[in-house]
Amino acid sequence: MPIRLPGSPARSLLRKLIAAGLHAADPYHAILQSVSYTGQSVRVGRKTHHLSRFKRVFAVGAGKASARMAQALEHVLGSRLEGGFIVVKTGHSVPTERITIVEAAHPIPDHAGLLAAKRLRTLIQDFTPRDLLFVLLSGGASSLLPAPVSGLTLADTQRTTRLLLRGGATIQEINAVRKHLSLLKGGGLAVSTHATIVTLILSDVIGDDLGTIGSGPTAPDSTTFADAIDVLRRYGLWSTVPESIRRHLLAGRQGRASETLKAGAQRLLRVQHHIVGNNSSMLRAVARTAQSAGLRAILSRPALVGEAQEAAHRFIRLAKPYITGRKKSMRPVCVVAGGEPTVTMTGRGKGGRAQEFAAAAAFGLDGIPNAWLAAIGTDGTDGPTEVAGAVVSGTTLAQAKQRGVDLRSVLRRHDTYSAFKALGCHIHTGPTGTNVNDLYLLLLL
Repeated sequence: MPIRLPGSPARSLLRKLIAAGLHAADPYHAILQSVSYTGQSVRVGRKTHHLSRFKRVFAVGAGKASARMAQALEHVLGSRLEGGFIVVKTGHSVPTERITIVEAAHPIPDHAGLLAAKRLRTLIQDFTPRDLLFVLLSGGASSLLPAPVSGLTLADTQRTTRLLLRGGATIQEINAVRKHLSLLKGGGLAVSTHATIVTLILSDVIGDDLGTIGSGPTAPDSTTFADAIDVLRRYGLWSTVPESIRRHLLAGRQGRASETLKAGAQRLLRVQHHIVGNNSSMLRAVARTAQSAGLRAILSRPALVGEAQEAAHRFIRLAKPYITGRKKSMRPVCVVAGGEPTVTMTGRGKGGRAQEFAAAAAFGLDGIPNAWLAAIGTDGTDGPTEVAGAVVSGTTLAQAKQRGVDLRSVLRRHDTYSAFKALGCHIHTGPTGTNVNDLYLLLLL
């Protein structure tokens, strides 16, 4: 895939490192490494499924990376795969032969997603334990499969999702709410069918919690209606979400609405989960590539979470010894990190967490020679923008001042997209076909 970066002496090296990360996170190759087919059986991880026990083999799923996963599953199973139905983010489709792919909106669900969710439930409702159902799951599935419970509308879930995203809630907190408003999330997909299920997962959640990735449509859910109410109250949203949402959550807390699927449920005995790739595996590949390029590779832990600006400051502080301190002689160095920070919106600016991270990091790099930082969303779309992220350096603040761009004001308004567009700092990849959180690179040459 073409990776377009701003011009700099580090451009070639940054492109090589980013390409290595995206290649390592490619769901197509991840599926090929995790699933094998002999003609009589399918092996997923360490578990073998003997096909003589099954009448049909089918696939459903959703997520930004699920189209590439579908391609790979078709390649592995060939004609033994009877068909399938996958929902991807608009613009992320790829050609398939047996699996139908439809597009819907992300991160705010739309009518196309609503129709897709209904179609998926209809397809699987008559399956029996003698049908083997592959569920292909990656980040974005929560928004792509809106299936509001009775009494709620798509508009209700859209407004609630917007409020949670703008309020800075974590993905775990957002999904605790969404799981309790949906027929498919929180194990709802597993409950909607009697099929034997194999869920293949490309994780976009730090820690790989099965109940959080895509809101866990086939996984047990540890959260409750009470937890969902607590999240909305914690972020001051309880009085602003639609009344129908409050009414449903209160009914659930009082036991008048069904809880999500819980650990120990009999249904889970016929469900296998297998993670085919995640952020950690990508970071290790980038670190190896940096080492092969003659750099000292430092893998930064833990994952970068919390507010993007604060995460950027923490990252720069961790790297300070290599920038100006006692470890300066250890250059050239590449500090590699991953994660998924959040941005609490307080204005009407346009940007994303990677661009916000880069803008905040520019202050820590100001005046440092031969220093570059790249921040990129691995799905190729940072927030509601068409760019993947941004690159800043020790000269970015000076360049911004020359062009009349006040980065501090930009950060207050959360308007990083327009600022970086003016400065020519953006990273462009287009849809990458994968989604394993973010990649952050600091080069000190």
